[in-house]
Amino acid sequence: MTGTSSGGRARPPRPRPRAVGGNEVRLRSRELHGYRQAYRMAGRGDAVVLIHGIGDSSSTWAEVMPSLAGRYRVIAPDLQGHGASAKPRGDYSPGAYANGIRDLLSALGVERATLVGHSLGGAVAAQFAYQFPERTERLVLVASGGIGRQLTPLLRAATLPGAGLVLAALRLPTVRWQLEQYLRLLRAFDTDLGVDATDLMRAIDALPDAGSRSAFVRTLRAGVDWRGQVATLLDRSYLTQGMPTMIVWGGRDVVIPAVHASLGHVSMPGSRLEMFTEAGHFPFRTDPERFLSVLHDFISTTEPAPFSAEEWRRLLRNRRPRPRRPAPPPRPRAAG
Repeated sequence: MTGTSSGGRARPPRPRPRAVGGNEVRLRSRELHGYRQAYRMAGRGDAVVLIHGIGDSSSTWAEVMPSLAGRYRVIAPDLQGHGASAKPRGDYSPGAYANGIRDLLSALGVERATLVGHSLGGAVAAQFAYQFPERTERLVLVASGGIGRQLTPLLRAATLPGAGLVLAALRLPTVRWQLEQYLRLLRAFDTDLGVDATDLMRAIDALPDAGSRSAFVRTLRAGVDWRGQVATLLDRSYLTQGMPTMIVWGGRDVVIPAVHASLGHVSMPGSRLEMFTEAGHFPFRTDPERFLSVLHDFISTTEPAPFSAEEWRRLLRNRRPRPRRPAPPPRPRAAG
């Protein structure tokens, strides 16, 4: 199913975190493996995990999390190296992030969840579904990394030597002012890059110190080089057979081209595609109301994936799921 954006609407004011189902949407933390793991959590019911992109944090979901928490138990982690989580010198690959999310969910007593990942978070969510299919109920990829090689030249350049110094320079008052004026001009002329101007500045502000910038570069280099994204999900996309999957993309995304949405949709059997034609790289922030609508609909109209070890083995061997047996017809009632 393909949707279109309502387009052109002004962004509503961001709601403040509120009490939902007896829980307040607020930043929490616990120690895992000796490091601080920050996360936001609220609500009750089936678990939905929201995974942010590179250089971002759980705060990126502020506009949609309160509404989701009215129906589900929503968990939004700050990935290691991001937000309020620790920034150690360690492994920042999608596989390591997937392990970290598994450990956080285990510590919180959550066995299974619907995974929603944006940008880098999409690649992490897909990796989680690959590593832990028995713990994944559904998969939602939002402007996801890892589908194709193409990527904005700005992120490719950030993998080169000296990138940390350039990122530090962007925070100098004069440079920052010039960058703000440039992005404001792009926004005034309604350019595709201007659509995400506010969120791009927010990403720069999320790198206030050398530790944050080092973690950003390490994370980026784990999956990107000067030629683009190093690895893709397409060689394993057949494994999404039997797992409800939705792809959400902005039609004006210049960070990861929107053509990746169609490529992923074709490669993932039975997936649902939602295009927000007037959105950029952050469709859930450009049009949060529509994002909530399609996400609620997707969850309510699909059944959690019923993966077992036997079925996973069959997929790996044959690239096709086990045939589902039709339900037996109802027995006729005795007369009288």
